[in-house]
Amino acid sequence: MVGLMKMEERKRDQVRRRSGYQKIIESCKQAIKDGHEWLWVDTCCIDKRSSSELSEAINSMYRWYRNAQVCYAYLNDVDKPFFPIERNDSKFDKSNGWPEWFVRGWTLQELIAPKRVEFFNEHWVPIGDKWRLAPVLAEITGIPCEVLTNGLAAKRLSVAQIMSWAADRKTTRVEDRAYSLMGLFGVNMPMLYGEGKKAFQRLQLEIIRVSGDQSILAWHSQKPRSGSVLAEDPSDFRYCGRFRKVEHGEFVDKLTGTLA
Repeated sequence: MVGLMKMEERKRDQVRRRSGYQKIIESCKQAIKDGHEWLWVDTCCIDKRSSSELSEAINSMYRWYRNAQVCYAYLNDVDKPFFPIERNDSKFDKSNGWPEWFVRGWTLQELIAPKRVEFFNEHWVPIGDKWRLAPVLAEITGIPCEVLTNGLAAKRLSVAQIMSWAADRKTTRVEDRAYSLMGLFGVNMPMLYGEGKKAFQRLQLEIIRVSGDQSILAWHSQKPRSGSVLAEDPSDFRYCGRFRKVEHGEFVDKLTGTLA
């Protein structure tokens, strides 16, 4: 904001007309309207020039969302005064028939972590919240309704199943495919932009270090590959949406029953 005030008037007007600037202003208005004193916006509340601040923010982001009173989800490509409840491949042809917000990598944790998520269309008209829209959101994302309404602890989830939710999501930087998933698995690791797909390998190693869930090895690549037993990308878990975590005792009971 200080930089904005130092600009000449013509350039300031240009910035004010940008969609990103308007998103910040409108979200501030909505927060005031809802009686909140503080608002955090990822596009302007992280100094990306500082590697330490960026790393701290990314490693803390899931917790921040989880502790938030509400998360505002701005759907800039929805022009109707209601949430789209049916797939529309012609309107949303670049995002699997649904609003583009649902194919972004970083928005996965924004949808799951907060207790409340409220959706707004391009004119900042409220079009629903994740509790009321849970059945539609489950169809769009593959995330069970119980998780959408009550968080990750509400259902016994496997690593492979959680990975499947990120299979068709996209990030600008390849490393963010991994970094955007850290909070979902409760792991932390340093940011090393420039490492490319090695970031996803590091993520899997961190998950293996804290979890005995062997479904992390249940991936299936669409192209032939050899070498590592680890997946190359979240898309390798695309068909793992129904993989359920089974505790040791339950597994033994099922195995014993089968052999009997």
